[in-house]
Amino acid sequence: MARTALRIINFHGIGEPERPLEPGEAPYWLSVARFKEMLDRIADHPERDSLAITFDDSNTSDLAIAAPLLAKRGLTAQFFVLTGRIGEAGSLDRAGINALVDMGMPIGSHGIAHRDWSSLPPAELDEELKASKSTLEDVCGFEITDASIPFGRYNAAVLSRLRSAGYRAAYSSDKGSADLTSFLRARTSVRSDTTGIALNDALSGNMPAMIRLRRAARMQLKQWV
Repeated sequence: MARTALRIINFHGIGEPERPLEPGEAPYWLSVARFKEMLDRIADHPERDSLAITFDDSNTSDLAIAAPLLAKRGLTAQFFVLTGRIGEAGSLDRAGINALVDMGMPIGSHGIAHRDWSSLPPAELDEELKASKSTLEDVCGFEITDASIPFGRYNAAVLSRLRSAGYRAAYSSDKGSADLTSFLRARTSVRSDTTGIALNDALSGNMPAMIRLRRAARMQLKQWV
């Protein structure tokens, strides 16, 4: 039977950044040692087949550090690219994106300029979604169907325009399990201060019933308001 739910763990940068970081971004960078520890927990988890990994922001560490460590453990991840940063210092270039593809890593869009999509006027939002998709399709040579929402901020208008732009799945930061039959798919983003207990809870899908219900209600509200 095909899986209909996954617990998705989302990473950002690994090691030393090679570009200036945005305000509030530093906590999402992990040391190589911490990243290896987290990957080992994922690889050794008894429900490994119900886990998935993603990366946001298309940092050079995706290819230089993350991809080889994933491959060593028999893991794959989906990498969401900021097309406005392609080829810039500290970010993947076209060759790097294609190297990930050659390693069997799926690619998705994270937009152009890492902006809050929920605050953009309609025309600017459409540009972020459509132009980034088109650019990545030119780089990769295949259709791009998935998008990762910057900062996890979305509303009904964002989801509607993602669908209109041709995406078939949108990844948030709502935590908990992702329903693979739904357009909107939750993830848990890890940080340098994520504890071992918190990671284990995310991997096992442990979430108190009340929090789980509030999360579901919040996600539903955002899709329709």
